[in-house]
Amino acid sequence: MKRKRYEMEKKKKTEIQTAIEELSVFIVTKPADKTEATHIPLRPILSFCSLIIQVLDKIGPTMAVLRQDIDQNIQRLEKFYETDSCVYSNLAEILKKEKEEGTSKMVASCGRALFWLTRTMDFTAGLLRLLSKEMSSKMEELVEECYMTTLKPHHGWIASAAFKVYTVIPLILAMSYLLTSFSCYIPANLFFIIMK
Repeated sequence: MKRKRYEMEKKKKTEIQTAIEELSVFIVTKPADKTEATHIPLRPILSFCSLIIQVLDKIGPTMAVLRQDIDQNIQRLEKFYETDSCVYSNLAEILKKEKEEGTSKMVASCGRALFWLTRTMDFTAGLLRLLSKEMSSKMEELVEECYMTTLKPHHGWIASAAFKVYTVIPLILAMSYLLTSFSCYIPANLFFIIMK
């Protein structure tokens, strides 16, 4: 850990830039034959998603909802894996089992969890790309820009509205704090006028 920090300081890199480099190590490879295509190990995917959670933690509370969503999807896949770790270490087997049972399209299915994890990976990769190019931009702007291109097309109006509200919450909390902190200087009815 000290070595990484020293290397970061030596190269004048931020934690985000270091995270981008670490995540870049994971390379997508195409299977050589059909038998390889049917074996997709689960553990590396879950490890990668756990790395994404660590990156989102570094970005800050703006990413709390996305972080929680990723964590729930990881837990869902891990829970299924633990039922028979020999068979379900292969992602293709998990998806095949759900298809046979007819549960693959259910809200709490592993297939859906995997589906949203891949979308989350797209979002995170896009966000990290934007961060590496535009380090001086505001985080909220970058998150919203990336959300619009990667996740919003797949969200319904409720989820999109929730995202919009969540990005405004820090402003509301700051305003509430200011109003309560300086309430002795503000007329009592001003708070109600502002909130209307």
